[in-house]
Amino acid sequence: QVQLLESGGGLVQAGGSLRLSCVASGSIASGNIMGWYRQAPGKQRELVARIGSENVRNYADSVKGRFTVSRDNVKNMVYLQMSSLKPEDTAVYYCNVVFWTAWGSRNEYWGQGTQVTVSS
Repeated sequence: QVQLLESGGGLVQAGGSLRLSCVASGSIASGNIMGWYRQAPGKQRELVARIGSENVRNYADSVKGRFTVSRDNVKNMVYLQMSSLKPEDTAVYYCNVVFWTAWGSRNEYWGQGTQVTVSS
């Protein structure tokens, strides 16, 4: 069983920075994609950023140039460095991992979420 544990959320003023961390435990196949999603009240969960095991990155347009996703494959960790935070970044942020087994079965897991609140 795979488990994801996030940390690093909190309250920050607009223009500030936060760093989220997520550690994955359990059996995760190589070639996986780790990432961050967020869900604001009354809105659907959306992709923030993701990174493949060979460091190919994707970002939501709304965070490009402000957020940076990175990973440590040895520690099975993924990070999200958030800068120039805006009130509209306020949401619960979820860590996510997707990987495929040798026989092609897709597996996806989620963390429990960490709250990020940006005050104006």
